[in-house]
Amino acid sequence: MLALRKRLKTFVQTALLENERYSLMDAFLSKYSPYIYAVLRIVVGLMFAMHGSQKIFGIPGNKPTVPLVSLMGFGGLIELVGGLMIALGLLASYAAFIASGEMAVAYFMLHAAQGFLPIVNHGELAVLYCFLFLYIAARGAGVWSIDTLTSRTGAKSAVQN
Repeated sequence: MLALRKRLKTFVQTALLENERYSLMDAFLSKYSPYIYAVLRIVVGLMFAMHGSQKIFGIPGNKPTVPLVSLMGFGGLIELVGGLMIALGLLASYAAFIASGEMAVAYFMLHAAQGFLPIVNHGELAVLYCFLFLYIAARGAGVWSIDTLTSRTGAKSAVQN
């Protein structure tokens, strides 16, 4: 119990450095930030790829497919390939930028006509994907990515943290 108390005291002291206040969550989570971001990138990429596979192959969910030579088919192709590239961290910034643009187009072409607010026109997912992908495009692939494995200096983000 004494060791736990001593560790907690050290933890709190590191959270209050040079009279600057840092939240305990920042002190605790900051060392895991690159890995939390990698999990976010992987999960978002896989979820996006599933939207594409549903349009192109009808799975998961046994949904009807869309013609490949159509606007929805092209969108499904971007979602499937782009989502996998983002999840794997393969040219993730470029794939995320294209995916962000696709989601902006999807919102304004399909959802905005039914009302501007996403909560009204059921466009929340398109808006969330758009801004998540814009963030990924700006930050880069990060750890646990093919981009990091293939570069000598590691994947660099557009904005250094």
